[in-house]
Amino acid sequence: MATAKQELMRNFTSEEIIHHYKISVVGTGSVGITCAVTVLLEGFSDELAFVDVDEGKLKGETIDLKHGSPFMKMPNIVSSKDYFVTANSNLVIITADASQEKGETGLNLVQQNVAILKLMIFNINQYSPLSWKLSVFPKNCVIGSGYNLNTACFRFLIGQKLGIHSESCHGCILGEHGDSSIPVWSGVNIAGVPLKDLNLDIGTDKDPEQWKTIHKEMITSAYEIIKMQGHPSWAVDLSVANLTQSILKNLGRVHLASTIIEDLYGINEEIIFSVLCILGENSITDFIKVRLNPEGEACLKKSAETCWMILIFYNF
Repeated sequence: MATAKQELMRNFTSEEIIHHYKISVVGTGSVGITCAVTVLLEGFSDELAFVDVDEGKLKGETIDLKHGSPFMKMPNIVSSKDYFVTANSNLVIITADASQEKGETGLNLVQQNVAILKLMIFNINQYSPLSWKLSVFPKNCVIGSGYNLNTACFRFLIGQKLGIHSESCHGCILGEHGDSSIPVWSGVNIAGVPLKDLNLDIGTDKDPEQWKTIHKEMITSAYEIIKMQGHPSWAVDLSVANLTQSILKNLGRVHLASTIIEDLYGINEEIIFSVLCILGENSITDFIKVRLNPEGEACLKKSAETCWMILIFYNF
């Protein structure tokens, strides 16, 4: 007896369907799920794979998203506790980590997160070779979201101060993802007009307008979100989707992403830092060399020393 499917359709080809893009998300916490939803809504991939140790949550989230998939641009969602489900991924997004407590800095979480990351990378590498140092994958293909989000926040706050949409505000934050980050005030501009030309003391203690408070607000905003709702979520995932788009669509856009920067800005240690990167289908293709004044370069080196001391302290 013919099945309903056989009665409904007539097969035209025996060729297997080839998925052009596969994205895997490790972790089905709030960040992982909102990240996945953003990726789904943007239609960046043909297949989405989830991995998580919490089998109940993993299954529930997968079923929930599958039921909503007719409203989105992505047909195939798979999940498993086993990392085999990530096989042949074009991009693996790692969102699982140790929870950041109220008032706790990112540097305090380093030891816990490295232990978690090592286990995940070991498993991912078996199916989609990935991660610098923990695998043989090229350095340029392993990146962190870095200051992509923080720079967006920085631009938003600048726009708020001026009453201008953040899309027309430009500036960047370099260095360690934390309190020792460096705002490059000389590069802050509105539609190409440098603010430093209008206020020579911008970002300094002499500045009568106290623009440096914007950088402080950018740093504390993440802590405030953790304090109020337990974790950041949507903004992080919109940032990840933004990076994903640049890679999978080979856009060649400039982002503040974190990567290894040995021999850049006079820093000789092998550390991971947020710098201006050009992202395309080969991940990071180039760096943008920002011109820093002596004070900015000294601050950046100090930020690098902070990261380096953490690596030495934890023997990484």
